[in-house]
Amino acid sequence: MAHEAEVREELARLRIRTADVTAAVAASVDGLVLAADPPVADAEGIAALTAAALGVGLRLADSTGRGAFRELLVHGESGYVATYAAGPTCVLTVLAGPRVNVGRLHMEARRAGARVAELLDGAAVRQEDS
Repeated sequence: MAHEAEVREELARLRIRTADVTAAVAASVDGLVLAADPPVADAEGIAALTAAALGVGLRLADSTGRGAFRELLVHGESGYVATYAAGPTCVLTVLAGPRVNVGRLHMEARRAGARVAELLDGAAVRQEDS
């Protein structure tokens, strides 16, 4: 996958910009890992669970009249799992510790998700042109 390195670089920048973010995984909406930073032992499992959570989030947003899915935040005892839409075919899942500034997390992850979507859209256009 030609864009994997660029996506991984964007995930690394997200971790650098946001204190207490421990990992980020970009995955397709059907649960396939596109990139992770740092390499995550169970990236495939995270991607699969993200796809399942995305399905529930999409349905919940739709059935309550809240519009298109944007993000999902889970707050556990040991930190956060946040999932953001990254274009129509990708989701970004971010793992963070309990002391993360949630506002900063949202701001930076939304920015990273938009950049990942741009990278993937650009890669799709390049493939179509080939």
